[in-house]
Amino acid sequence: MGDNGQVSHWNAPVAAAPIDAEVTVPGSKSLTNRALVLAALADGPSRLTGTLRSRDTDLMIAALQALGAQVEGPDGPLTADDTELVITPGTLQGTHVDCGLAGTVMRFVPPVAALATGTSTFDGDPAARVRPQATVLDALRALGAQIEGGSLPFTVDGTGSLRGGRVEMDASASSQFVSGVLLSAARFDEGVELVHTGSAPVPSGPHIEMTLEMLRESSVAVEQPTPSSWRVAPGPIAAVDRVVEPDLSNATPFLAAAAVTGGTVRIPHWPASTTQPGDAIRGILQAMGASVTLEPAGGTAGTIADGSESARDGDGATAGAAGHGTLVVVGPERLSPVEKDLSAIGELTPTVAALCALADGPSRLTGIAHLRGHETDRLAALAAELGAVGCGVTELPDGLEITPAPLRGAPWRAYADHRMATAGAIIGLVTAGVEVDDVDSTSKTMPGFTRMWSDMLAGRG
Repeated sequence: MGDNGQVSHWNAPVAAAPIDAEVTVPGSKSLTNRALVLAALADGPSRLTGTLRSRDTDLMIAALQALGAQVEGPDGPLTADDTELVITPGTLQGTHVDCGLAGTVMRFVPPVAALATGTSTFDGDPAARVRPQATVLDALRALGAQIEGGSLPFTVDGTGSLRGGRVEMDASASSQFVSGVLLSAARFDEGVELVHTGSAPVPSGPHIEMTLEMLRESSVAVEQPTPSSWRVAPGPIAAVDRVVEPDLSNATPFLAAAAVTGGTVRIPHWPASTTQPGDAIRGILQAMGASVTLEPAGGTAGTIADGSESARDGDGATAGAAGHGTLVVVGPERLSPVEKDLSAIGELTPTVAALCALADGPSRLTGIAHLRGHETDRLAALAAELGAVGCGVTELPDGLEITPAPLRGAPWRAYADHRMATAGAIIGLVTAGVEVDDVDSTSKTMPGFTRMWSDMLAGRG
C-alpha cells in the first residue's frame, strides 16, 4: 500500500541499454527472523548487525516485544532505521500478535507464545488466513500446548512452559513448520524429536539447514538422525552476536536484470559459503548462459562452475562476515532455456520463471507444488500474469511449462506478493507497458525496491 493507503501502481521501467551497476542488497529476512527468535529465547542479551528492516521483520520484532523481549537500537530506543539491534530476553507473557502476511511470524512465534504465561491471539492480513497453518498448531498441541483454531485467527493459551517430546507432522507444504518447532524446542521441558511423515520430502531444505546451523551456533544440541527427522535436546539457548548476510533471494531480480539485458550487475558482500537458498541463482544463471564470477575481497575472480541447484553449506556463515566477495553476473546475447527441479529453492521461482519467459526456447520448472500455499498461489499467479503479457504457460500439478513468445505490455498483478511484483519488474525491463499494480508489496522484504531498481538502471550503486 502507498502512503495514502491506496494500492501503488508502477510503470515498470524499460532498460534503454545493457545494465551496468553495483547493487547493495539489505540483510536476509530468513536469517534476521530466525536470529530474532533465538535472541528472544536466549540466556542473555544478543546483538544483531546488518538486520533487514522490512514489514516482515518489523512484524517479528513487534511480536517478540509484545511477548516480553526488549529490542533496542545501538543508542537506545529502537528507530525505524536501526539495522543494529540489541535484544534482551524478558519474562514471556500473553499478547496479541499481528502476523501480517509473514509466514515466519505465523509459524515461528506460536511456539514462543506457548512458552509464555497467558493467552496470545494471532491474526493477520486477509490473505494470510488461507495460508497453511494447522500443521504447526497440531504439532504444538501434541507437545502439550493449548490452542484454539487451525488457521488465522487462532489463540495460544500459554502456561509458562511446554512439555515437548516426540511429534509427527506432514511438513510437505512448508519447511517453516519444521523450523518453527525447532527454533524454540530447546526451551521445551523434554526438547523435541520431530518426524516428517509426508510421502514427499520437506520443501526448501536449505531453510532447515539454516535453522540447524543457527541453533548449533547458539550452543543448542541438535541432530538429524534421518533426512526426515530431527532431535533438539532441552537446555539453554546461548546469546550470540550475529552479522546478518545480505538477502540472496532478494538479490536475484537484480542479477536477472543483468541476464535479460545482456548487462553487468555486481552484488558486494556475497558470502562464499552460506545456507541461503538464494545462492543457487548462481548455477541457474550459468545454466542459462550468463557469466557468473565471485570476486573475493582482495582476491582474484573465480568462475562458479558447479551449477549447483542448492545452497552451499556454510561454516559460521550466519555469525560472521568473513569469506565474502562481489558476485558479478554478465548477461548472454540469448538466454538458454532450462529444466529445473526447484523443490529446494522454491522462493526463486518467480525470478526464474521471468527469465524463462525471455529465453530462446521452452523451459520446465518442477517440484514446486508447495508454492500454491505461499503469499498467493504462485503457480496460478505466474501462469496468469505471464500469459497476460503474451508468454505461453502451462500449469503443471507441481510446476510450470513456459514457452516464450513475443511479449506485450499489460497490467501485471502482484497479488500482494513481493516476489510476484519483482518478477513483473524483470519482464518490464524488456517489455514496454508493464504496469505492476502493487509494487509496494515489495516492502514485505525489501523496502525501497523501486528506488533501488531506478538506481540500478541509472548505473548508481
